[in-house]
Amino acid sequence: MTTVDIFDPRMTDVVAADAALEQVATGFIFTEGPIWHPQAQHLTFSDMPGDIMRRWSAAGGVETFRQPCNKANGNAHDQAGRMLTCEHASSSVTRTEADGTITVLASHWQGKELNSPNDIIVGSDGSIWFTDPTYGRMEGFGVLRDQDLDFQGVYRIAPDGELHLIADDFGQPNGLCFNLDQTQLFVNDTDNGHIRLFDVGSDGTVSGGDVWAAPAGDGQGAPDGMKLDASGNIFCTGPGGVHVFAPDATPLGRIRMPEVTANFTSGDGDRRSLYLTASTAFAR
Repeated sequence: MTTVDIFDPRMTDVVAADAALEQVATGFIFTEGPIWHPQAQHLTFSDMPGDIMRRWSAAGGVETFRQPCNKANGNAHDQAGRMLTCEHASSSVTRTEADGTITVLASHWQGKELNSPNDIIVGSDGSIWFTDPTYGRMEGFGVLRDQDLDFQGVYRIAPDGELHLIADDFGQPNGLCFNLDQTQLFVNDTDNGHIRLFDVGSDGTVSGGDVWAAPAGDGQGAPDGMKLDASGNIFCTGPGGVHVFAPDATPLGRIRMPEVTANFTSGDGDRRSLYLTASTAFAR
């Protein structure tokens, strides 16, 4: 059972104080990148050290989706419902086409190999935004190899396919999400333990980048996966579980987790269940 820590009374409008945690499946190495398919009603997630992507549904349970998977991490759907994947081992962002073939969307910046794309989101204009830390150049989470670039950045793939570097001053950029009208971009920095906020222009350029908030508390974990709910609240992993912030950066509370939680997504028919990838398991 999960414990909900309430820092602000508004937390009970977001997560019920007596919300219970259900372990859906276990026996993995380190789970990441959960993504819910609203039509097919299934969850796809990655197990990076195991080099396997799995798919779960209430009807079929856990099944192998892709093995090997280039030690895939973050996943998202584009506007056509195709799956976008950040691959650690290949330093690539890929798209799985309707016929199952895989298209590489980004792998290099100015002739140098990307570090290891990590997490990914899609804008309403079809643009693709992703972070590029170095975790996939470490044993276990990727393939041990030297870094080509001398920075860890955040990128945008424009609707025309052109790659743009939007920020290069992170320790280790990780989870990211937009605000409700997509005029602001939140990006967390795992190394520095905080969330930064950028303003997004109509042309896709960004400005700002000040520290917006920092998940704090006891327990293991750091800023990693991050999502926005329909009310504009920010959910972000951190010490001890998943932290919830109001749109004004006020800490509302924390969903305590028994294992280090890397990421999460909403799911089920009403999208009101929270599916969490928590180290050796995934839960809801």
